[in-house]
Formats: sequence, C-alpha cells, structure tokens
Amino acid sequence: MARYFVFFILLISAAFPVGRGGAAERQRPIRIGALTDSWGPTPGVVGLRDGLKELGYRENKDFVVGTRFTQGDVAALPAAARELVQQGVDILFTSNPASAKAAQTATNRIPTVFTGAGDPIGLELIQSFARPGGNITGITDLDLELDSKRLEVFKELIPGLKRVLFSYDPSEPFAIAQAKVYRDTARRLDIILIEKPVRTEEQAQAAHTAIRRSEVHGIVAPRSLSANIPGFVLEATSRQRIPTMFPDVWYVEQGGLASYGAELHESGRKAARLVDKIIKGVKPAEIPVEVNQNIEFVINLSVAKSLGIKIASEPLSRANRVIR
Repeated sequence: MARYFVFFILLISAAFPVGRGGAAERQRPIRIGALTDSWGPTPGVVGLRDGLKELGYRENKDFVVGTRFTQGDVAALPAAARELVQQGVDILFTSNPASAKAAQTATNRIPTVFTGAGDPIGLELIQSFARPGGNITGITDLDLELDSKRLEVFKELIPGLKRVLFSYDPSEPFAIAQAKVYRDTARRLDIILIEKPVRTEEQAQAAHTAIRRSEVHGIVAPRSLSANIPGFVLEATSRQRIPTMFPDVWYVEQGGLASYGAELHESGRKAARLVDKIIKGVKPAEIPVEVNQNIEFVINLSVAKSLGIKIASEPLSRANRVIR
C-alpha cells in the first residue's frame, strides 16, 4: 500500500482577481499541489506560501496549498503526483529531484514549479535554463556543484578526515550523480569514500547502525530522503559519535554536526514569483529557471564539543550560523 498523506485539505473559497490587479476573476482560489518525499511541508513549501503572501496573495482566499508527502518512500511519489493531477490542482510544486520527476511523469499539461532539482538539465526536466520548454520551470540550487564544496568543507572541519561514508538509493538518478561527484572529489582530496547503496529503510538502518567511528571519520548525507537515509545519518551522530555533514540546516538544528547547502526557504520564496507569473498567464516554457545562490554553512558547536572535536578558527569564521 502506497504511503502518502495529505497534510491539509485543499479549500474552496470566494472569487478573487488573479494576482495583484489582474482583470480576470476566478470562482475559486488557485489550488497548488505540493509534492515531497519528506514527512510534512518542507521549508520550500513554507517559503512558497510566505512568498505568495509577500506578493499580495491571501491564503485560503487567493490560493491554497495542499501537501502530499511520502515519508521517504520515493516509490510512492508517482501515485501521489497522479492523485494531485486527478484532483484538478492548478499548479504542481515539488521539492527534491525525485518529486520533480514524479510530477513530470504525471502530467505534461499542468504547470509545474520545482525547487531543489540540483541538475534539472541532466534530469531532463528542462531543455535549458533560459527556455525550459514544456510545462516545467523552477528554482535550482545546483546541488551537484555544492556536493564537491560540501566535502571540501567537511575536510576542513574534521582534522585527519580520511574515510567518509556515503549511503544512497541507487534507484534514483540524482543520487547516482551525487555518488559520482563525491567519488571524484574524494579522490582529489585524498579521501577514501565508502559507498553504501541501499534500497530499503531496513538496509539503510542496518548500514548506519553497524558502522563504527573506528571505521569511518565522517558521514555525508544524500540530498534525497529515500529510505530515511538522512535520518539514520543523524542518529549516527549521537549513537556512534560520528561527525556528520548535511545539505540542509534542519538536521544540524536536530543534532547533526554541520551543513552546507542552499537555504531552502529562500528557494520557496523565489518560486513564488514564478508561480505569480504562471497565474498571470505566462507559460512555464517561457519562464527562465533561476538559481538560489543563498548558500548556508552552519556548524553546531554543541555537537562538536560532545564529539570531542575542536573546530578550527578559519571554518568557524566562515560559517553563516553557529549553533552553541
């Protein structure tokens, strides 16, 4: 049975002018169907809502957002996307590469705005950044490029970093691309990358509970939430006292050591402007894909202390945020 859930019900309300001053009127709010492999609305979804409000749209009057999330079950995303299409949403909004691909397979008609698709051309979501083509546009963070820098930053943080674990779902094209980037970067940095392909939550849990600090010096988490791999990486921080690096600050706030990646709420806010254009009649094919260049480097000093790690002054001074 597919594990996907509706976070809240799409509402129907009174008529409203499209955008801020558009002449056309609708008999109901714009219905935005958000699709994610997370456990609830992502920072990107929250950013989209906040961005639309900043543009003058009223939630539950001018727009509503219904979120379907699959709790790390990437295989459930296509069915969840099809249901959103069948329910007649006006716009699809996705977080992470797998949900964007699921939306693409579900419809070539409904406008789709993605965030977090780190390689939208390589994933064949768009034809080019300037003219995406088709029904898809969005905000990318170029995460494949950030992967290389993320491993460099990790080495600066951890003295003697030599063996790094990277687990990923080999059924995901973007995860495979990430593994290659980490592999190439590790070779350049003289790091041994220990790759662990896992396909189920049980395999992911076993891979991370079996590892010991004497075997690896650190773990980098994948972008994808498939099989709850990032969750098990987070647990390894405290249980096995292994330093961890994430692409998302949320995990550092929950007890991970550090993160380096795009600020996801900002991706959602930027996406709101693209949604605004679509509402006003511009086709996604004609809306250039934008890059979120707001990159965050966050360190949890409290976790570093518990792991017995002294963070050097140079990376500490470059951090955008330090959690004490």
